[in-house]
Amino acid sequence: MWAEKNYGSLNLPDITPPIIMQKLEARRRARQSNWIYGWAAAAVSLLAFVFVKQSWVDSASLNDPRAAVRAVSPRGDLASAEKAVIALFRQASPSVLHITAISVQRDLFTLNLYQIPEGTGSGFVWDHSGNIITNFHVIQNADVAQVTLGDQTTWKARRVGVAPDKDIAVLRIDAPTNRLQPIPIGTSKDLQVGQSVFAIGNPFGLDQSLTTGVISALGREIESVTRRPIQGVIQTDAAINPGNSGGPLLDSAGRLIGVNTAIYSPSGVSAGIGFAIPVDTVNRIVSELIRYGKVTRPGIGVQIAEEQIADRLGVKGILIVEVVPGSAAAKAGLRPTQREGSGRVRLGDVITAVDGKKVESPNELFILLENYKVGDVVSISLLRDGKVMQTKVTLEAVQ
Repeated sequence: MWAEKNYGSLNLPDITPPIIMQKLEARRRARQSNWIYGWAAAAVSLLAFVFVKQSWVDSASLNDPRAAVRAVSPRGDLASAEKAVIALFRQASPSVLHITAISVQRDLFTLNLYQIPEGTGSGFVWDHSGNIITNFHVIQNADVAQVTLGDQTTWKARRVGVAPDKDIAVLRIDAPTNRLQPIPIGTSKDLQVGQSVFAIGNPFGLDQSLTTGVISALGREIESVTRRPIQGVIQTDAAINPGNSGGPLLDSAGRLIGVNTAIYSPSGVSAGIGFAIPVDTVNRIVSELIRYGKVTRPGIGVQIAEEQIADRLGVKGILIVEVVPGSAAAKAGLRPTQREGSGRVRLGDVITAVDGKKVESPNELFILLENYKVGDVVSISLLRDGKVMQTKVTLEAVQ
């Protein structure tokens, strides 16, 4: 037992246990070490500061009062490839323009109308009548659009017609003919992977920007704002960024071969994968928009069920929901989906093939019919009450 001494009312051991003494000694040494390390670190930091400061002070002695601007090294003439690109840009850039989409909103308190910019894009002059081509998605949510030409004059634009399924829009400005330089039109049917291409537009609002690249692939398919497929799309590695939409994609002759429309990028900026609508498609669509204000395509005059609904019903093919009265489908005797008096739904005809080509989704039918013209007669295979049938339908113009 530990011997104790009496200190009044306190009884304390006269000897501190050894383990406690060891702990106290360890703490004292730790505090001493931390104090030493702290002062050492402070001394090193002070020496480093003095050294760096002194080195900057000493650098003043390196100044040379005789220093002068260096002479420019002479160079030869620009390479022929550079000259060709410069000439191409000078030729094409006056045809390229900047589009500002504007929405009109009313203040709830003052009832004043305010114009609010919704976004910007690119476009180009189509003809001397003032028709301007751009992407539909550039002006989709706009109440008003302003066009800034290459000479920096600004004009109010009117909408001539749009083709959302192809992401194409035609605007018109009332600019004098001498301010309008239509872009030369090429063709996309003979394009080849690897040939040089040039994109001009207004990325991030920086107008008249030129980027170069090559055709990376042909025959791509992208989705329009209406979720309809756009086929035959050109893929390029020419940098296409937000604001380039609606601008021209040119070949080395400075001819229009496509309309820049989209990029594939996780970050939203160019990642070397851009897409352009081929000019042959643009040429066909634009002529219809200018002529009629809308695009007519061959169809049969039916409303069809969405693919998800058909899958839910277990239907393999294209289910007809409604037949337009007086349409080609009505004349051919196609049946729509109907609700009977008992409340039971009787499914309509199910289209399975057109001219022997199998179709399983609305998009497949949409793409297939694009290969025909209004007035063509097609053979449609369909299922009716579980039986396979064939019927002839004359294609008509539909929107």
